[in-house]
Amino acid sequence: MSGTDERAAARDATHWAKAVSTLNVSDVPAGAINLNVTGKRLAGPIQGFGKMWQKTYQVRLPRERVSPAEVISTWKQRFPEFWPEGNMFYAPLTGIEPGEVALLNMTLPGKMKLSTGVMVLYADDESFTLMTPQGHMFAGWITFSAIERDGETVAQAQVLMRASDPIFEAGLTMGGHKQEDRFWNQTLRAVAAHFGELDADVDTQVVCVDRKRQWSRWRNVWHSSAIRSTLYTFGAPVRMVRRS
Repeated sequence: MSGTDERAAARDATHWAKAVSTLNVSDVPAGAINLNVTGKRLAGPIQGFGKMWQKTYQVRLPRERVSPAEVISTWKQRFPEFWPEGNMFYAPLTGIEPGEVALLNMTLPGKMKLSTGVMVLYADDESFTLMTPQGHMFAGWITFSAIERDGETVAQAQVLMRASDPIFEAGLTMGGHKQEDRFWNQTLRAVAAHFGELDADVDTQVVCVDRKRQWSRWRNVWHSSAIRSTLYTFGAPVRMVRRS
């Protein structure tokens, strides 16, 4: 390998998170709940339970108004602002950087609150990828990117995932997929609106990559953020009594 190649490889390596055995959150932002994150391992599609899906959401923007690099820079800086109402993304103090961990407070059907998180697996000027921990609704990763195509800037969110356990798989089957599609459609429309496209159409493509469920992973239910978040909510009165 030449010196130029070595420098390029080293530069590329800085965009990837370093290997970790378990996640840790050093600074918890005000209002966030550090639940189902610290001490958890990362979980990709191989570690998931349900069918494997690849979901791609795209929105087109005028190239003369914004470049792909500008989309990604803004998306990283203002990521929490683009999420649908009722869902909180607590970005790390250092922002969307490789290895950083963000906490999530999500609203599920029935107004059930769920606390989990994600780790920034990769981030550069063209894209960034978030990976889920054990207990998250799905095991996988989400990549956000932007490219120039046919004179337009195309912003994209792509999810590769399996439901993490049998409970979440049942939830996806009974309307969860539609809710997830709605979530990312609203996110892409919010990104487009920020750049002046108030009525942008979001193109959604959903492909089932593997229809088999990995029954050997049913024990993932032990880490279920849905169960643990519910128990945490029910335990609120007890915690109040202890504090008082």
